Amino acid sequence: MNSISRRIANELGVREEQVNATVELLNGGATVPFIARYRKELTGALDDIQLRALEERLRYLRELEDRRATIFASIDEQGKLTDLLKASINGADTKNRLEDLYLPYKPKRRTKAQIAREAGLEPLADGLYNDPTHVPEVLATQFVSADVADSKLALEGARAILMERFAEDAELLGQLRGFIWQQGQLKVTVIAGKEDEGAKFRDYFDYSEALKKVPSHRALAILRGRNEGILSYTIAVGENSDDRRQPHPAESYIAAHWNVRDQSRAADKWLAEVVRWTWRVKLSGQLETDLIGQIREAAETEAIQVFADNLKDLLLLAPAGPRATLGLDPGLRSGVKVAVIDGIGQVVDHGAIFPHAPRNQWEASIEQLRKWCRQYNIELVAIGNGTASRETDKLVVDLCKRYPELKLARIVVSESGASIYSASEFASRELPDLDVTIRGAVSIARRLQDPLAELVKIEPKSIGVGQYQHDVSQVQLSRSLNAVVEDCVNGVGVDLNTASVPLLTRVSGLNPTIAQNIVDYRSQNGQFRNRKQLMKVPRLGARSFEQAAGFLRISDGDNPLDRSSVHPEAYRVVETIAAKNHRDVNNLVGDAAFLRSLNPQDYVTEQFGLPTVKDIFAELEKPGRDPRPEFRFASFEEGVETLKDLEPGMVLEGSVTNVTNFGAFVDIGVHQDGLVHISALADRFIKDPREVVKAGDIVKVKVMEVDIPRKRIALTMRMSDQPGQQPAERPRGDKKPSPNRNNAASVQKPAPAASQNQGQGQGQGAMAGALAQAMASANKRAR
Repeated sequence: MNSISRRIANELGVREEQVNATVELLNGGATVPFIARYRKELTGALDDIQLRALEERLRYLRELEDRRATIFASIDEQGKLTDLLKASINGADTKNRLEDLYLPYKPKRRTKAQIAREAGLEPLADGLYNDPTHVPEVLATQFVSADVADSKLALEGARAILMERFAEDAELLGQLRGFIWQQGQLKVTVIAGKEDEGAKFRDYFDYSEALKKVPSHRALAILRGRNEGILSYTIAVGENSDDRRQPHPAESYIAAHWNVRDQSRAADKWLAEVVRWTWRVKLSGQLETDLIGQIREAAETEAIQVFADNLKDLLLLAPAGPRATLGLDPGLRSGVKVAVIDGIGQVVDHGAIFPHAPRNQWEASIEQLRKWCRQYNIELVAIGNGTASRETDKLVVDLCKRYPELKLARIVVSESGASIYSASEFASRELPDLDVTIRGAVSIARRLQDPLAELVKIEPKSIGVGQYQHDVSQVQLSRSLNAVVEDCVNGVGVDLNTASVPLLTRVSGLNPTIAQNIVDYRSQNGQFRNRKQLMKVPRLGARSFEQAAGFLRISDGDNPLDRSSVHPEAYRVVETIAAKNHRDVNNLVGDAAFLRSLNPQDYVTEQFGLPTVKDIFAELEKPGRDPRPEFRFASFEEGVETLKDLEPGMVLEGSVTNVTNFGAFVDIGVHQDGLVHISALADRFIKDPREVVKAGDIVKVKVMEVDIPRKRIALTMRMSDQPGQQPAERPRGDKKPSPNRNNAASVQKPAPAASQNQGQGQGQGAMAGALAQAMASANKRAR
């Protein structure tokens, strides 16, 4: 454990005692949000990002230690665990290195080398290797036996023994892996006869890029093409490495490592062939698999991080707040489903209107909407961004023009995952009397009022703000996304008297059973008046209370501190502040001027250090403050409803729907998200699009290019850019690609991918197509 803590401390740049304290808290069942917020003295004020990194690294290193123990036991059982080998295994700092060391001792099926040893051919192999002056054919005759018919078979057996020995050397494997990683080129080609079927991957039909430089989105696109039987790839080193008549550069590594040299001795040529066979038969495929696995792992990690970052931004979108809202789930033939939601998210009415073809009940729909808006004092209209979204938006625009006294604000809302929520078991329990289609409209309205509270009801993977999310490790993806949801929920806090079961489940220290018990207790006994009542909830014990209480808020309870993030265990600090200054806790809360006149150091105790006291002061100034930004929404240009309405040079307002490592997708209200390539996000060089934008941002963009047949839109956020003109200066790092190195992101959206990424919403449906167009545009500008 000490070695693990020391290593994590070095990697994160923190003190070992900070790591030890955190690990002890995690081992005791504490959650990251709780540790980050309420145990700063113990951890040295590590933040949630550092704690998540620590937690993930701790998991990896513990798995490494478990594997190390298993390997030790296996080799020891074979009686082959020497002190030198033990030291090497103890020094292995990666899973690859550990497996390389274990390879010679790993139980395996009977190999040709094992069969040759059993036939007594190991002395022949050793003889030719140790003394190459022997003539192989002559020496081999001495090993002909009942099990070895002739000298040819004897030499084949000796070769198999040496090949296995050469290929299972951990030091050699590490050297070769590093050499190929640095020098290798990933070469991709289309499988003959698959050109038409795999047209979506056409940019990879003749593609090459340095192995170590392949970015995550290109790697995942290539791997998807391989899995679909369209593409094949190989790793090439040197100009002639794919010519099997020429020695591969790796062969010289093997020969040098095993001291195989051509000195015109009798066995030198035979040993050179052993080296050649070792590479061709044993190592080339193994190392290619390892390195592609390394690329995949890195690509998955980056793709998962992109998804996690976007999810966090979506969850922390500004809430519209407790305002009566009309939720519209657009449709054509099936009509527009309508849900009327009051300020606290309750359904007060619902129905359907049919303004579009084939019924064309425009006037009747306007009248019905007017009635709902007046009857329920509607302030906001949330319109889903799916099919018929712009047509329905036009309907609401007409409503607003005819009845300006309604003072409605209309907002187009992403409906990603709404259909999944509608058909979920929780939706059936929450809205048992409503049709599945109406539940979708309810979700659309509620996610405008409070995105976080509504989106937690949906499996994070279904929210659809990632890239190649179905191609990555689903275990790792779920773990990462669940951590994001947990951090967001606890960072904002939860109203104990209104929170749903899914929202409560995400609170530190709670689980689905306890969350349901809280809601049941609330239903049976009325609203909670204070946090102490939580202890009466079945199965919510002292440990759960400690973890959860600070994140659960009571707006109008008995104790004003219950609406803040001050933990009940620290209430006595506030009481001390009030007593020393002859103030009542009630009028102390919110008195920012008075609180700023005090010195937090004066209230530090043995249990509560300065970081916690400072947090208490900050919370007392603005109890229960919401860290989310102020509510804003994009205004789509009237008359711009389809791709045909777009013209290069247009400046429009839009909402960022997704951010990837190659750019940002923006909804400008035409049913197809446009892409702002990373090179067009700012006038300066940026490495990460999130330096400039995040999901949910309202941005101004200029249309650079529109490709109607392929439904592609290129946008820029640099207003100085002119359509069809080369920019004055291309941002540093945006290199002109060679003809066979088109950006992998230019793969068009394949039909299979659409089914794989179902539930990702309009923005995701456009991702690959928009990306292709943007990259083509970027390449055009570069030329």
